[in-house]
Amino acid sequence: MSMRQLGALLLLGAIWGASFIFIRIAVEPFGPIFLMFVRVALTGLILYGYARLRRLPLQIREHWRKFLLLGILGSALPFTLIAWSELTLTGSMAAVLNSATPLFTGIAAAVGLGERLTPSKLIGAVLGMLGVAVTVGGSPVTVDGRFILAVMASLGAALSYAVGGVFAKRAFDGVSSLSMSTGQLVAAAFVLGPFAAVDMPPEVPPPAAVLATLALAVLCTAFAYRLYYYLIISAGPDQGLDRYLAGAGVWRDLGRGLAE
Repeated sequence: MSMRQLGALLLLGAIWGASFIFIRIAVEPFGPIFLMFVRVALTGLILYGYARLRRLPLQIREHWRKFLLLGILGSALPFTLIAWSELTLTGSMAAVLNSATPLFTGIAAAVGLGERLTPSKLIGAVLGMLGVAVTVGGSPVTVDGRFILAVMASLGAALSYAVGGVFAKRAFDGVSSLSMSTGQLVAAAFVLGPFAAVDMPPEVPPPAAVLATLALAVLCTAFAYRLYYYLIISAGPDQGLDRYLAGAGVWRDLGRGLAE
């Protein structure tokens, strides 16, 4: 991994760590489905507008079927599962559970891409999960049916991210990172749109939730996905094993506050 890739990995880990905080702020006023629809729709528009402004070609139409699947695996499904889980879990606990993504990615890459699942990768993934758990702290929880479902939803999101990353590496050879991020998010908006239409918030969300949603869309999705697909294309999905090791410590204090 080059120094440029390492820097992108560090920055991506920090940004995605922040997304759990923004989701926790906005999910109750917006509702999980509508919040994630706003996130992907706004981000898709931003990236599409950027491409048109810079006159950059987008390779979306010729791959629309694959983008539809990628939109489900990489955005619509995991985003919604995480948002729903954070109606029950703290943002820090959701981050700990989502740190299983590198472990799932290593397994998915071994199955889908034939990459070796070495002991060092497994140890790195487990240490990454432990590192996130230690840095964000913890809080007493009541283990009931809703809590268990929330935990399963958060782990399901991590698995969906992993499968989506491997699918992206395998199915989009030669497609630009801008096309991949734009196509995925536009497809996710189409998938979530009908569900969001029947799950609109009953009242106008407060300013804090609106600002958190804007940060989630612009910083944690539009900008972060450009970094993510740069890494997927240049380094491969198994390099994500280092992602949460890189980003966990940045959000230590914020994670502890959410756990209280």
